[in-house]
Amino acid sequence: MSADQPRVLVVEDEPAQREVLAYNLEAEGFAVSRAQDGEEALMLVDEVGPDIIVLDWMMPHLSGIEVCRRLKVRTDTRGIPIIMLSARSEEVDRVRGLETGADDYVIKPYSVIELMARVRAQLRRVRPAAAGERLEYEDIVLDATSHRVNRGPAELKLGPTEFRLLSTFMEKPGRVFSREQLLDRVWGRDIYVDTRTVDVHIGRLRKALTQHGGSDPLRTVRGAGYALG
Repeated sequence: MSADQPRVLVVEDEPAQREVLAYNLEAEGFAVSRAQDGEEALMLVDEVGPDIIVLDWMMPHLSGIEVCRRLKVRTDTRGIPIIMLSARSEEVDRVRGLETGADDYVIKPYSVIELMARVRAQLRRVRPAAAGERLEYEDIVLDATSHRVNRGPAELKLGPTEFRLLSTFMEKPGRVFSREQLLDRVWGRDIYVDTRTVDVHIGRLRKALTQHGGSDPLRTVRGAGYALG
């Protein structure tokens, strides 16, 4: 799994539907994890840290509604967008799904093309750089599509790791990221990198951001990590 790829967790107890969803999401450039029931879904959320969850309502043992409820009361997972899939088409069911915390509600049978569009819409909200969006913070502009960064009129030369670091910070200005969180987002969970490596690349990013003048926009928060602004 590339650290650049947005991560989606597909939770669906019907194997055929699960694989169709996974196939189409992978074709869209997502790294896909699969869960066949609610218990496995909760375990994988902690293991893979998905950016988005596509969650079936009707599953044995632990329903999608209950999975959604549990994730939305946790401070570390409540921000993950959840798209609920359900054959329940009544307004009361849609309202219940949304009130439980689902960010979107799609009725079965659904158009795969429409579902992919809804997934991309949620991705733009939580990871705009991964969706190819242009990000701006003060005089810094990051174009995820062309992979270019400018500070004022000057184009900055960033290595791939520094580019991913800056993308992470610019998606959430002001948020403090721990070294472990940056390792997960920038390097990926499948790669072992010492946390001190983060400090080295932060130093390189700072140098790049100030190479043409200007103050250092990165903030070190003692005992916590780093933030932009």
